[in-house]
Amino acid sequence: MTPVAPYRIAPDSPQIGAILALIRDSFAFMDGRIDPPSSMHRLTEQAVAAQAAAGEVWALGAPPVAVVFLTVKPGRLYLGKLAVDASMRGQGLARRLVAQAETRARILGLPVVELETRVELVENHATFARLGFAKTGETAHPGYDRPTSITMQKRLF
Repeated sequence: MTPVAPYRIAPDSPQIGAILALIRDSFAFMDGRIDPPSSMHRLTEQAVAAQAAAGEVWALGAPPVAVVFLTVKPGRLYLGKLAVDASMRGQGLARRLVAQAETRARILGLPVVELETRVELVENHATFARLGFAKTGETAHPGYDRPTSITMQKRLF
């Protein structure tokens, strides 16, 4: 059954470990494909709980089959760590979590939802473009003299 409504994860949620496992599983395909390696390798249960406390973590399903991190930044809401269980892809779960990010941005009075995706992940660029995001810039991780990520934004109002 496809979960319908996103729910917010509390910092002390018993699902923190499952969220970390979902992110690790969902991002594993990037290993050996992106340089530098994904920051998910440094993610811990404590870091997920800290994100839930300082920002927001939203999930679908119990146990979670899709998750996203949201962080308020000046003038925008940053969308990160969007992950969907491989067995649940193609069912609109990422779209639901992006819609939740848009709802949260509007509630918070923020006109833009922003994300970063790695240069190598062209399929992600296309997916986010279909969801209304446009490329607004490129960044390089410390120590790199070439772009390693692209920034995409969706203007809400």
